Amino acid sequence: MRFNLIGPFQIIADNGAVLPVGTPKVSQILAVLLTHANDLVTPDTFIQELWQHSPPRSALNTVQTYVHHARRLLTEDARPDTEHSVLTTRFGGYTMHVEDAAIDIKVFERLVGRGKDELRAGRYESAADALGTALDLWRGPVLSNVPAGDVLAGRIVHLGELRIRALELRIEAMRLLGRLRELVPELRTLVHDYPLNEWFHGQLIAALHQAGRRAEALDAYQKVRRILREELGLEPSPDIQWLHERVLSPVRVPSAPTAPRGGGGVVVPLWESVRSG
Repeated sequence: MRFNLIGPFQIIADNGAVLPVGTPKVSQILAVLLTHANDLVTPDTFIQELWQHSPPRSALNTVQTYVHHARRLLTEDARPDTEHSVLTTRFGGYTMHVEDAAIDIKVFERLVGRGKDELRAGRYESAADALGTALDLWRGPVLSNVPAGDVLAGRIVHLGELRIRALELRIEAMRLLGRLRELVPELRTLVHDYPLNEWFHGQLIAALHQAGRRAEALDAYQKVRRILREELGLEPSPDIQWLHERVLSPVRVPSAPTAPRGGGGVVVPLWESVRSG
């Protein structure tokens, strides 16, 4: 049995059939258990997820009922501790026993970690492959068909940020392989989807410039400058402005801006650095 949480929540049987995920509340219960797979989840965690700060008096009994229905979706036998139980009851809460390889978000997190390690080790092709495989798992917003309370909302935000980090790392790996210009279509999509992410804008400007598309690179700079002014009342960062100067003066490249005295050294251009993290 496999579980997809990236995009619509799905339970996939061993024969490939997509199983029902139950009512919205039961789906929430299952999603919380899967995001905490193999760990004990207390009733209080479920209560916080389902009702936030206003639980009914019957909250504990209702949670037990939802867990019972969740167990029935996973096995024909709804008893909590049979040999085939995926979802078991323990003192203090419940545990979902599932291998990480059967949960797409766990696979995603592992691949992103591997890609980061490969990039730091200088194995750029392997890094790009691992990060590309991770990003291929992304079928849409996490748990797009499940209501999210406080507990799930935190995990959804975390995974969304991790996806952005995976995109950044893969772009950096492709740059180090000399293949940044291949990503121009993807970068155009990213600056549309994340208009306030200056790093994506910088990579698009750099890619267009490297491809000899100076007019488009200048247009990309003007777009990010306009967005930042209109949305935040800010000018582009020094790195983005330096990119602009590089495009305007391709023969005589200006020196990179330096940090203020005592500030820790030179500010490295966007396309010549791997962001730490």
